Amino acid sequence: MARASREQADKNREAIEQASSRLFRERGLNGVSVAELMAGAGLTHGGFYGHFASKDALAAQACRRAFEESTVRWERRIDRAAGDRQAMLANLVEPYLTQAHCANPGQGCAAVALASDVAREPADKPIRLAYLDGIKAMVEDMETTVASDSAETRHSEALVRMAMLVGAVTLARAIEGDAMSDRILNAVRDRLLGPSTG
Repeated sequence: MARASREQADKNREAIEQASSRLFRERGLNGVSVAELMAGAGLTHGGFYGHFASKDALAAQACRRAFEESTVRWERRIDRAAGDRQAMLANLVEPYLTQAHCANPGQGCAAVALASDVAREPADKPIRLAYLDGIKAMVEDMETTVASDSAETRHSEALVRMAMLVGAVTLARAIEGDAMSDRILNAVRDRLLGPSTG
């Protein structure tokens, strides 16, 4: 019986993390209650504290999970390029700078979806470190797209590319529905990949 209970508890925790990762990205850290997070996982509010000490602890874990999902996606896209740095960059940029990404924050990049909320959290909140670790992992992946023998140059260029991607989607999402939204995405895509000929 204990084994079955432990397995169910693990499944419940997984469901909570999955739902929270999506809901925090969709609605923000303060835009969803513990009851809504639990309902999103198909569970009752009362079981929350059996899995997490606080909403802050869950937010940090949900943030980690969202960045882990992004890292897996990015690393697959990098691997598909078979060492061609321009193809690596294109494989990251093309799906990132889309209206589909803007329209689906719950499935999208945590760097964009959580940035303003995390910036408002006190420095000692666990989500601050989780977010920082996630950004560092994304920058590290982006460094692999930079053709340079200098580690400093690769890191600096990766920071610029990340800032362009995250900034573009943040702005495009905020003005979604206006033609400027597409123009922002297209301008950054052209700056990173060169003008499209199509």
